Amino acid sequence: MLFGENGGLESAASVEEHGGLENPPSFQENSAPGKLEAKVRSFCAIPQVLAFLKEYIVFAEKDEELNKYILRQHQTGAVDATVRRALDPERSRGLIWHTQGSGKTFTMIKAAELLFRAPGADKPTILLMIDRNELEDQMLKNLAALGLGNLEHATSITRLNKLLRDDYRGIIVTMIHKFRDMPAGINTRPNIYVLIDEAHRTTGGDLGNYLMAGLPNASYIGFTGTPVDKTLYGKGTFKTFGCEDDKGYLHKYSIADSIEDGTTLPLYYQLAPNDLLVPHETLEKEFLSLAEAEGVSDIEELNRILDRAVNLKNFLKGRERIKFVAQFVAGHYLTNVEPLGYKAFLVGVDREACALYKQALDEFLPSDYSRVVYTGNNNDSVLLKKFHLDQNQERQIRKSFCKLGEQPKILIVTEKLLTGFDAPLLYAMYLDKPMRDHTLLQAIARVNRPYENEAQEMVKPHGFVLDFVGIFDKLERALAFDSKEINAVVKDIKLLKSLFRNKMEPYRRAGFPTRHYIQNEENENGGQENGGPDGSGPPPFTFNDRDIDKLIEHFRDPERRKALFREYKEIEMLYEIISPDEFLRPFIDSYMSLSAIYDVVRKAYTKRIQVDREFQRKTSRLVQEHIGSYGVAEVQQVVAIDSNTIAVINARSGGKTTKVINLIKSIEKIAEDESDDPFLIAMAERAQAVKESFESRQTTTAEALEKLMQEIETDEARKKEQAERGFDGLTFFVYRTLLDEKIEHAEEVSRQIRVAFVEFPNWKKSDREMRELRKKVTFAIYAQSDDPDRVTGIVDNLFRLLEKANRI
Repeated sequence: MLFGENGGLESAASVEEHGGLENPPSFQENSAPGKLEAKVRSFCAIPQVLAFLKEYIVFAEKDEELNKYILRQHQTGAVDATVRRALDPERSRGLIWHTQGSGKTFTMIKAAELLFRAPGADKPTILLMIDRNELEDQMLKNLAALGLGNLEHATSITRLNKLLRDDYRGIIVTMIHKFRDMPAGINTRPNIYVLIDEAHRTTGGDLGNYLMAGLPNASYIGFTGTPVDKTLYGKGTFKTFGCEDDKGYLHKYSIADSIEDGTTLPLYYQLAPNDLLVPHETLEKEFLSLAEAEGVSDIEELNRILDRAVNLKNFLKGRERIKFVAQFVAGHYLTNVEPLGYKAFLVGVDREACALYKQALDEFLPSDYSRVVYTGNNNDSVLLKKFHLDQNQERQIRKSFCKLGEQPKILIVTEKLLTGFDAPLLYAMYLDKPMRDHTLLQAIARVNRPYENEAQEMVKPHGFVLDFVGIFDKLERALAFDSKEINAVVKDIKLLKSLFRNKMEPYRRAGFPTRHYIQNEENENGGQENGGPDGSGPPPFTFNDRDIDKLIEHFRDPERRKALFREYKEIEMLYEIISPDEFLRPFIDSYMSLSAIYDVVRKAYTKRIQVDREFQRKTSRLVQEHIGSYGVAEVQQVVAIDSNTIAVINARSGGKTTKVINLIKSIEKIAEDESDDPFLIAMAERAQAVKESFESRQTTTAEALEKLMQEIETDEARKKEQAERGFDGLTFFVYRTLLDEKIEHAEEVSRQIRVAFVEFPNWKKSDREMRELRKKVTFAIYAQSDDPDRVTGIVDNLFRLLEKANRI
């Protein structure tokens, strides 16, 4: 969403006096619905564009490749709010609450850079507090790419203390645990700015106390990606960082905002079969009811809790259950996920479970389909050591997993990669580890990253979680956040089935979807156009000539076609997500019929003859298996444009509407195949004008057919005269154009122009030759007409058609 209500700044005040943006990107004045022109003008204003080019482009390395990122509106808003708060002499705390996957890392990097460069900061010290080793390394690489000279990595407690004691000025990257036992008041300077990632983890325990006691006059800006939970632990994040803002936060970008913008995708879940789920009493007693599990925000802390859940772990790692779950996962992946082209995570309760799942999965899938990724230890068992990876191996696995069509397709994990790993191709998570609150939300957020591949016509619809634990059966307890946030986080996939049913029910009740669009008429099948759900007559997805003609006629209106295409694509995507499922059985015939209707209309009105992929993968398979040839070929048939064209068209059995479509496509095709003939290009333009008039119902079907027939007759007459005069296509086109413009000595002028084209053969590629050619053409025509405007118009039209032919 280009202009989201919550994506801009909290205010549009300039921070020029503090060294921030001179014109920070702000759209609040035009944030109301509508006002599109005002919004576009605001967004494209020169100061606005320059601000983006100057301040909000980040170069960062990902998978050993350098990428360029332009910050989104919610990021620029948070950066500006952070800079203003840090430089505010009256306030020193702030909370940036941006949902998982919305780019907090880049927001922090850019805020640190602008703070460092701000004159009002007066040679500051900026601490970037990171919560994971791998993110620390990535942060250092990205900061170095900005060209900042004053950059330090505090690799130890001693190193951090020394930098602060020596009053270092610049950016320091470190981790929260390196503040342990830091002396109070180690640096009391006020222009120290601390930007803390995953702020909800730093508010409890002694580490936060050491940090704030050591830097008592610093400004603290916390960044969090999860909704602040309802526990005392979670509310502490608001108290620590949001105490100086009425709403409890400085800038917010919620899950709902992110989904609406397309920054992240909605999540849907489904419970596994009951016999695979953890027994309710075991899950309740050993996990959900534990006070220490509430608000758990760290995966290591979660693991310690699970280590004490003996019965729970024994159930999850039962060898027979592992085999059944692996078989279910393999089947589900092959039928539901792989046909869509996406990949999956299998999350085990611990490292041993991951190793066991790998062995079990290999019984049902090729071994290269899956890999295990976890941190190995020297004292690991033989089983665990079997799946140890060195740094290069793990890096290659991560890289391959993020690429379409490469193995592995399933990663088996328990801790590593559940935070901070972005793989847009990751669609499904098979969850077999009890999790809750922040750890659960961070884990399932791995599957909410958008993915689009235009070449493969892939657009990831959402993320999917298949729950083998039963956590989502107690959703409000598993995610102890405000109800509004929970509703935006994850939804039951049953909602998608309900939506599919609601959309398909009108078609199913009708028995044959064409009745939904066109008036039913009696025919030889005893009152049903093409048979019906009772099985009599041809199948409901076989169309005769009259059906096709009526469909094409019904969808002449572009808006009506657009509505059909939009409706069908929504239904098709739902089918792709749900299939295979017994729920779909009552709708299969109607869905195939609707797919056939879509195919007829799309092929009739699409501009190009060949369509790369008309359907998504599962629907395409359904169409190929069950529909086959159902009369759509007539719509795409083209005829040769020659002396026999009119006779061929008249002899066809189809209706006039289908014949209009056939002729338009045939003219477009010959113009494309013989694009060096400007006469055919001009004829295709006139055919397009007929089509537009036909679609807008300004021309009747009979009138449109007659005009197209006249075009064919004119073209045949043109060919005869051209052959008689011995002209090529270009020369004859110039000749006819000059005759129509009543230019004297048209034949002689045409031959002069042809000589000019031969003289400048590279006019298509060379600007100089194009200028010289236009000059000679203009002078040749001007010799026969003293009206410069008229001559200019003729030359412009001639070269416009020639340039169009060159593009074709």
